[in-house]
Amino acid sequence: MSPIYVPGKVTLRQTWQPMDPDAAAYITAVEAADGLPLEEKVKIAIDNFVLGCKADGIWSAIKASCILAGARTLAGALVPLVGTAPTNVGGLFVSGDYNRKTGMVGNGSTKYLNSNRAVNADLQNNKHLSIYTSTAINGTLLGSGQAASSFSSLETSGIYLASAASPRGSVPVGALGFIGASRNEAASFTARVQKASQIVAATSAAATASVSYPVYAFSSVGGLISGYSNSRLAFYSIGESLDLAKLDARVTDLINAFEAAIP
Repeated sequence: MSPIYVPGKVTLRQTWQPMDPDAAAYITAVEAADGLPLEEKVKIAIDNFVLGCKADGIWSAIKASCILAGARTLAGALVPLVGTAPTNVGGLFVSGDYNRKTGMVGNGSTKYLNSNRAVNADLQNNKHLSIYTSTAINGTLLGSGQAASSFSSLETSGIYLASAASPRGSVPVGALGFIGASRNEAASFTARVQKASQIVAATSAAATASVSYPVYAFSSVGGLISGYSNSRLAFYSIGESLDLAKLDARVTDLINAFEAAIP
């Protein structure tokens, strides 16, 4: 409870609390990492996002995710929303790379996160990848595989998911915002960019190694990192097949709410 002054008396205002327990746990962890509380409107935006994903039936499909915005510090931004925390490989991302409204920026040469989510953790015909970029995409935003076998990647050259390097979903030059891919069958997958979904006819192929997806780069089956991105990302998720349009709407609303709430 916090006091509110009214002429002639003092009343108590009930402190706002998240409605969703998963949102509450995430907010608590972020505030612990930040060492400071989040603004009430930022917390409301996070709570609304989780509640919305659950109402849409897509929350349980998200197995590894970070909101790379909203938190007060880089440490807070790397607290996982779902799943295992990513690794800031080599500690190369620093506080100057982070913006609360627009996310974390790569450098296109050395910096990447290890998502710690293996490419074969999700079934061949039941998986998704997504990101939200605040700047025009460059390089690989999230991806791993080997073109001759199973290739799953969101990058400037296209969108791929559990298939050989071609065919792929198209990515317009200068694409911003939500980009994702989801597969729930062997014959095709859905790609989404700039608020439009595409059905890509591409037969699925099994992942051949248990390497983890990097964020801001691409990992080959042997673990070689390449294709570094200098894009600024505010969100990523990895997991099972889901409705990309619904996730797009929820993530976009979240980032827009941060823009309005954060000074």
